[in-house]
This record gives sequence, C-alpha cells and structure tokens, in this order.
Amino acid sequence: MIDIHSHILPGMDDGASDIEESLAMAKIAANDGIHTVIATPHILNGIYSNSRSKILAGTDELRTAFAKEQIKSDLFPGSETHLNFGMAEKIFSGEAVTLNDNQRYLLLEFPFHSIPPGAKQEIFQLQIKGITPILAHAERNYGFQQHIEELYEFVSMGCLVQITAMSITGNLGRETQLCAQKMLECRLAHIIATDAHSVAYRPPILSTGVKKAAKILGSAEQAEEMVTVCPAAILAGEKIVIPEPEQPAKKRWFSLF
Repeated sequence: MIDIHSHILPGMDDGASDIEESLAMAKIAANDGIHTVIATPHILNGIYSNSRSKILAGTDELRTAFAKEQIKSDLFPGSETHLNFGMAEKIFSGEAVTLNDNQRYLLLEFPFHSIPPGAKQEIFQLQIKGITPILAHAERNYGFQQHIEELYEFVSMGCLVQITAMSITGNLGRETQLCAQKMLECRLAHIIATDAHSVAYRPPILSTGVKKAAKILGSAEQAEEMVTVCPAAILAGEKIVIPEPEQPAKKRWFSLF
C-alpha cells in the first residue's frame, strides 16, 4: 500500500516530534503493509514554515535513517498545503511542494469549519498549470458535512479527494464517519490515506480503513485501488481515471453502515 498523506518528518509540524517517533511510525506502517510513504508536513497555514528546500532535505535525512534501521520503505517528499491565493505561483517559487515534487498533484487543505470563497477560482488556476488538487480529508470539513453536494461540484471540475482511514472506521467522530460513508457511496473519494501524526493518537494504519471501505463499496478491489493504483499514479505524475461520481441528495443522512 502507498500512503500519500503522512506527517512523519520529525519536528516540522504537529506530527512526529523527533527522529525516534518518525522511525517508530515507519515501522508501524511497514507492519501494516504500507511500503511507500509521502511525507506531507503542513505549510502555508500561518503556523508552520516549511519551504521546499527544508522538506526535501528532511525527506533525504529520514530516508537515510530508514536505511540505517533497515526499514524497507520508500519515502517521498510532499506537503499538505493550506489554501492560499496564488497557489500556482507559490508552487513554482518553492513555497509549496507537490506530491513527489513532480508539479502534478497538490494535497490541498481547506479550513475545517468552511469551504472558502474563491476556492474554485484558485483550483482552476492550478489546473491551468497542469496541477491537479487533491482535497485532503474532505470528510472532516464542516461545510462538506452539511452540504456534500458541494463536494460533488469540486469533483466534477476535476479535483481528487483523499479520505482518512480513521474517518471511515469511526475513530474521528460520528459526523465525520457518516460523511465518509456518503462520500464512498457516491464515489466522491479516490484515495485513502492515514494522515498519520504520531504512534499513539493517529498512527499510520491503512488496513482497517480499507476493509471498511470495501464493505461500503461492495468491492475489495475498488477499495484496494484507493491505496495502490491511484497513489501509484500520483507518485508517477500520471493521469488518474476516476469512477463517475453520483450526485448526492441535498440533505443530511442519518444511517450508519
């Protein structure tokens, strides 16, 4: 499996606090069947200042530590980039880092409480430059939880959506789980990732989320593609063919799977 969203780089944000925790997280991931991780520290959120050069250097250092500890996992650079004005310019100036630094896919974070005005315009500008936004943990966004039909609009305009494994299993709250279920049912999620931050609080485990997703989708193959085929294409900078999304009803849902 490939994890495209992990705060595994030590001391860069609210993820791994030091190299020891980074290595412990890597071992947990490997034991879960995750053989490749994209390191995605927070950037441009007004709290953490992580430039492209800092992230690339941190990735190289941790990759070296993996080898010394005989952790047979691949590690690639990336970032979880908070939505800002002029996103495309920030990428080409080195202020923001695309996944695997290939300027093809950007893990884009919205504020948790809302869908920002002007988001679609910024996304359109990224797409003009050949960059596909991947909306990070959309199921945790209050705006999408209340109005999931708006997520359909973002997917229809070409965005991909990353869903967090622990959201699917219910570890991040009932409302988040309900939204995750609806996203999967309507084919509004394309990649499952861990969004791992630590060993204990949010560990790098994908397998349990994939199993739950398989039940919702009615297909183990489709669920597995969300942690294999799609992430592999992202790493390679290749185009991803996604299933046709279903238009969700403009109302809230009340049943659990």
